[in-house]
Amino acid sequence: MTENAAQSTDVASPSSGAASLPTEARTSRRRTLLLFLRDVVIIVGVALLISFLIKTFLIRSFYIPSESMRSTLEVNDRIIVNQLVPEAVPIERGDIVVFRDPGGWLASTPEPPQPPVQAALDWIGSVVGISAPDSDEHLVKRVIGLPGDRVVCCNDLGQMSVNGVPLDEPYVRLPAGATAVSADDFQVQVPAESLWVMGDNRYDSSDSRYNRSTFTEGFVPLDDVVGRAVVISWPIDRWSWLDNYPLVFDGVGAAQVPAD
Repeated sequence: MTENAAQSTDVASPSSGAASLPTEARTSRRRTLLLFLRDVVIIVGVALLISFLIKTFLIRSFYIPSESMRSTLEVNDRIIVNQLVPEAVPIERGDIVVFRDPGGWLASTPEPPQPPVQAALDWIGSVVGISAPDSDEHLVKRVIGLPGDRVVCCNDLGQMSVNGVPLDEPYVRLPAGATAVSADDFQVQVPAESLWVMGDNRYDSSDSRYNRSTFTEGFVPLDDVVGRAVVISWPIDRWSWLDNYPLVFDGVGAAQVPAD
């Protein structure tokens, strides 16, 4: 009886140790999984923070909701906007800029309801700068006149001039039979801290010309400028840098900014 008991004890000991090994292995795997999940959370959090800072201070994305900039920008193109303009980098004539509605340029439209999941994804995308649910609240146009510039249209050749220099504008889209770069004649002097902007699709663009009845008289305050569009990022087959055509404005002299 004693020997049998001893043998039983000897046989049972290895099985007890074997049972403890899976428990330790499970504990180790659980600890590894928790560490992995912690690292994932940290990495995602840091990535979101970096994306938020980039979107807030450097660049962000917008989509094009209208035809006013055809054929340079097509409807539903996505563009990357440099938000260092104009605070750190000055605006130049020919730049394509995105700006908030100065007041009365955009018709107020009710926002359609979104499914909760889509609304959440749009919000996350807007935080990191990969989507732009507020694109409909902004406009995109080409800068023609800087503060102090005198912009006149049109001369006998149908050209617009800035500070007396006629412009040859290769980016302008005109309807068949049109002989002037604007359907309406005008002459303005851009006030301080403002811009005169126009769409490339000149006969289908609600730009500075057609908003002269608003309280800003068609001028865009520099404070409303979000940034300068630098690249078409989507769709892939339309990827390209956006040109500000410096040669078009090369001969235009410096503006004489009017006194306040």
